Amino acid sequence: MTSDPFNPLDKLSLARSIEGEILARGVVPLGAVGSVVGAGVYVIYYRGDFAPYAPLSADNKIDWRLPIYVGKAIPSGGRKGGISHAGAATGTALESRLRKHAASIRSVDNLDIAHFVVRSIVLDDIWIPLAENMLIETFKPLWNVTVEGFGINDPGKGRAQQKRSSWDVLHPGRLYAERLTGGGAHVSLILQRIDRHFTSRNSAKSG
Repeated sequence: MTSDPFNPLDKLSLARSIEGEILARGVVPLGAVGSVVGAGVYVIYYRGDFAPYAPLSADNKIDWRLPIYVGKAIPSGGRKGGISHAGAATGTALESRLRKHAASIRSVDNLDIAHFVVRSIVLDDIWIPLAENMLIETFKPLWNVTVEGFGINDPGKGRAQQKRSSWDVLHPGRLYAERLTGGGAHVSLILQRIDRHFTSRNSAKSG
């Protein structure tokens, strides 16, 4: 005998509700993020002149429709599990994460921080992973699924032999990435992956 698992709240409906809420928010320049209190989820968009990202810029020419990256900022101590009584509407997790991303973009020569905008939403702790997963599944953002490594942290001095991420190979300049000696994927291979990413996306849209 089989039956559907008991689910008092349909996760898909909840995730779609959160997705709709964040996509209804206005965008702000990533390089001019002000004070943001709390933790939550954010969606970064690109519209610029980096040639491999031309299809993305075209999609975002009139309106911000296709994210380049989706991420989350969890409350302090959130990785230890449990539900905070204070919720996620305290602290500076979201602001800190966005400022870190802005610094990463400013550190490279082939991207311009002026070409990036962001939407964000403060959420209670329990909904943050669900919202992030749904947005990634919906949009399959380039920097989440194909050019990975944008959101990684400094691996530290003890891991100097670690490989550079695809993001750091394509966009060199982050100081800690420059110290890594393990190499990484060749730029030509990354560019091929980007072409396949957009070709696959266009095929899905027309299908």
